[in-house]
Amino acid sequence: MSRSKALQSYILLRLLLAPLMLWTIATLVFLLLRATPGDPIDAILGPKAPEIEKIRLREQLGLGAPLWLQYLRFMGDLLRLDLGTSLTTRGQTVWEIVGQYFPATLEIAVVSMAVALIVGIGVGVISASNPNTGWDVGGRMFGIITYSLPAFWVGMIMQLIFSVQLGWFPVGARFPSTQTPPSGPTGLYLIDSLLSGNLGNFFTTLHYLALPSLTLGILISGIFERIVRVNLKQTLQADYVEAARARGISETRIAIAHALKNAMIPVITVMGLTLAALLGGAILTEVTFSWPGLANRLYEAISLRDYPTVQGIVVFFAGIVVIASIGIDLLNAYIDPRIRY
Repeated sequence: MSRSKALQSYILLRLLLAPLMLWTIATLVFLLLRATPGDPIDAILGPKAPEIEKIRLREQLGLGAPLWLQYLRFMGDLLRLDLGTSLTTRGQTVWEIVGQYFPATLEIAVVSMAVALIVGIGVGVISASNPNTGWDVGGRMFGIITYSLPAFWVGMIMQLIFSVQLGWFPVGARFPSTQTPPSGPTGLYLIDSLLSGNLGNFFTTLHYLALPSLTLGILISGIFERIVRVNLKQTLQADYVEAARARGISETRIAIAHALKNAMIPVITVMGLTLAALLGGAILTEVTFSWPGLANRLYEAISLRDYPTVQGIVVFFAGIVVIASIGIDLLNAYIDPRIRY
């Protein structure tokens, strides 16, 4: 089978498996939400509300139906791409919640990924270019420490140092409450500020975005550091690298212009998996920094036992991860002709 046909077959298989993966995730979320303690009716009306009011609201929201019937309704809505309607914000669909809060999560995720790539690749290159030295040991320690530290704890430490003690950055929020936030077609404050030509709003947005994105980006950078370091070390031992050394090319140019290109192929592969870690870390980071994103809204929905909102947001995030992983596979196959599926 030719490479192009094998790739087409692989992508077709992944596309056929994607609904199965989403169905599995949706089913697990549905069952786990109902297996945990708590009642959404109590969260809405309060535990001291009259029982007749609880029964009436339960029937109105469809929570009084048998579990299997609720599940069938949920799956039927998903087949129509209907993520449901929030229990706590009456009349607001989950798609409206996604449209309202996701731009903030997307903005912090993109900036954090950029920070992670710059820091992780930079530290990995320095470590691999100086084997068995203090730089190498420092790079390894950086990768281990950043990968293992909890995001919420690091976020609080960063707030105490850079916001409370030094006063360099805001403690939280996305934009000053005393100013009108940027508005535009994307919902991304950085881009909308540039589109409107308001550089003041752009730098204000960047100021509020800096601390949470640096926190999340540095923590995730350890993944890229370890991958770049290991693969760059192996690449630097290849025959074509020895030939470049024999021609008198400097070690820095060899590492960056020759070896780094091949060492970057595994980084592209891991980017899809890192996206899942990024979204998971965004929940803790958004809660810590009071960032008004979709991950923070998911945390609130879990606290309020808002079943449809939790289910819809989790399925939405899962869909992003599935699409991103397929896209990374395509990009990886395009970049590396040695790959066979």
